[in-house]
Amino acid sequence: MRIRPADADDLAAIARIVTAAYSKYIARIGKPPGPMLDDYAAHIRAHTIWITDDRTGVIVLLPEPDHLLLDNIAVDPSHHGKGIGRALMEFATAEARRRAFPELRLYTHETMTENIDLYRRTGWEETGRAMQDGYDRVFFRKSVD
Repeated sequence: MRIRPADADDLAAIARIVTAAYSKYIARIGKPPGPMLDDYAAHIRAHTIWITDDRTGVIVLLPEPDHLLLDNIAVDPSHHGKGIGRALMEFATAEARRRAFPELRLYTHETMTENIDLYRRTGWEETGRAMQDGYDRVFFRKSVD
């Protein structure tokens, strides 16, 4: 599977993927999850978003001083179970290594329990919980060594 930088022609596909991936959480959270409110055109301009060639998955990676933040990862639910999420996670790890970051970090909403369980099963370490930007978030880190 090829993962490439997203461009302006991908904007509609990004919106479709994010909406499909996060809509189910609106009722749990009581409002749209943060990724549904992001400015993906700005991510494209900043070169911080990548998309799979088949336009079924996206990932947003933001460089911070001491880590690479996995700000968003989304896979179209109709394509779950095909290894797209795993490939995007491997891409994030490879990018962190390529950029010489010692770790990846991410956060998720505390009601997204299936995501929390997945991160724990795949080696992510929970580092805390806090209210951030109006959302109850769970924070994780993972060494890339």
